[in-house]
Amino acid sequence: MLNQSILDFLTELRENNNREWFHANKKKYNAAKKDFELFVELSIEQIKAFDPGISGVNAKDCLFRIFRDVRFSQDKRPYKTNFGAFLAKNGRKSRYGGYYIHIEPDNCFLGGGCYMPESNVLKAIRTEIFHHPEEFKGIIENPKFKKHFPEMYGDKLKTAPRGFPKDFEHIDLLNYKHYAVGKMISNEIVQSDQFVSEIDESFKALYPLNRFLNEIVQDL
Repeated sequence: MLNQSILDFLTELRENNNREWFHANKKKYNAAKKDFELFVELSIEQIKAFDPGISGVNAKDCLFRIFRDVRFSQDKRPYKTNFGAFLAKNGRKSRYGGYYIHIEPDNCFLGGGCYMPESNVLKAIRTEIFHHPEEFKGIIENPKFKKHFPEMYGDKLKTAPRGFPKDFEHIDLLNYKHYAVGKMISNEIVQSDQFVSEIDESFKALYPLNRFLNEIVQDL
């Protein structure tokens, strides 16, 4: 079960997003971060039961920093108001498909796949789908998958990606900019012991997509 300290800290941070408050409450932050790190470690163990590809991954490699890069942003708030972790081979900076946990009051979600893949990775994914469209459709149209992730994340290209024929029967499958998915989770579920089973069911449904993507990525 997710420790209440995590949501409590993030709620306070949202209302006091400044360096003075953060430094005055550094102990609260460290406690909440430690609790989230432990939750991620337990989630890794949970996922390893059906996806051996994340064996050897640890929580510290998966957690995103809470500090925002404000150099080129009009929003100068110094801190993110969420804790996030990407559970994948090689951790949060991995090019591999993985599993994402986002904890933020009133905006918690689970997701995964390949978000913002590098251009060579994106082209390789599209090429594989071009040659095996039915295999990919079988994954994203599977009822267990669609129950949790009814659609792929993000905008699509309006025309065929460069290098692929415009008249390809399944061109819509190649137009994604990300091969990632996500689903919102209510605060009530996140704060209950049901969250663990929600992670288990959602990520088991996501695993076939990650397996498809990672078989491509590992050959690059």
